[in-house]
Amino acid sequence: MKAAVIVFPGSNCDTDCWHALHDVMESQVSYVWHKETSLPKVDLIILPGGFSYGDYLRTGAIARFSPVMQAVKKHAESGKLVIGICNGFQVLLEAGLLPGAMLRNQSLNFICRHVYLRTENTKTIFTNQLKPTKLLNIPIAHGEGNYYCDSETLERLRSENRIIFRYVSEDGRVNGESNPNGSVESIAGIINKKGNVLGMMPHPERAGEDILGSCDGRAIWESIQTSLN
Repeated sequence: MKAAVIVFPGSNCDTDCWHALHDVMESQVSYVWHKETSLPKVDLIILPGGFSYGDYLRTGAIARFSPVMQAVKKHAESGKLVIGICNGFQVLLEAGLLPGAMLRNQSLNFICRHVYLRTENTKTIFTNQLKPTKLLNIPIAHGEGNYYCDSETLERLRSENRIIFRYVSEDGRVNGESNPNGSVESIAGIINKKGNVLGMMPHPERAGEDILGSCDGRAIWESIQTSLN
């Protein structure tokens, strides 16, 4: 697997993603600065977490206009893989590569802790090595992770099986207590209609080794690797 990590001013999880792919998954990874207008020949593009452009205006609102995003859109439109994590998810929403928007956390507080996720669709490029019965313990770190979409979009996401992850309790139930940010229907991750663009708020790159407290995020990278082989 060959991957590239897009770096915006304010990205702070770019090196985490590089480590997860290069050192843990033993894949080829390169950094691409936001001012570039072309991408290297890679299988996967990663938009990492952080605070692109200081989160001015709205999270991801300025990053969507970075020169590199035109190349990212073309990469996605050609059917190649893109994953946006946390701020990267927000950028994908602002760029129109995924539907919906991010609101401030319902508590209005920045939240940084581990959460439990239930995989709602295990038949995607990003989840084929996951099992619905196996909850994922993966950290979040965001102030604007409250996913929102209108009722028509929500129905489309449901009917097309594009809701990939939901926040759940330790015993796998969806309820108010297990939803850290107030996102509609406890949504933590979605894909586009083609199935090649994933956006998720939790950080799988921070859960790839036991020393980090969980290695559950590694299965997402393994799923991508399996799909490409």
